[in-house]
Amino acid sequence: MRTINPWINFNGNAEEAFTFYRSVFGGEFTRVIRFGDLASAEFPVAEREANKIMTIALPLGKHNVLIANDVPEFMGPVNENENRSKIVVSAESREEADQIFNGLSAGGDIEGPIGDSPWGTYAGMFRDKYGIEWIVEFDPDYHGPI
Repeated sequence: MRTINPWINFNGNAEEAFTFYRSVFGGEFTRVIRFGDLASAEFPVAEREANKIMTIALPLGKHNVLIANDVPEFMGPVNENENRSKIVVSAESREEADQIFNGLSAGGDIEGPIGDSPWGTYAGMFRDKYGIEWIVEFDPDYHGPI
């Protein structure tokens, strides 16, 4: 397996969330497709949903991509606060871990402050202001995939 790329569903604020994520991680979106871009006779799109995100992609690091979309109204709302999946970010240094943790947790709820863990890593856990759960970790003993 080469990579695993998380895909997040949002209730109409995917672009706002990804603009925030880009402000923390840097980089540029490699894909932004709106529902209106795909509208046709075979795929009708309501005007109020035309500007919503069908797919947005933000590269993270060398081989990873964070992907998202807005869930169309006809599919019902996504309960972001009951999403028990977490996105794990493996930092290359304590400084990078602090930067990412502090940036992404701004306005969110910290579940576990970043610091030395009992298992030997430097880690913290939080739910960001969009309801997405994250773990940021730096493992000083990591030497590549097993």
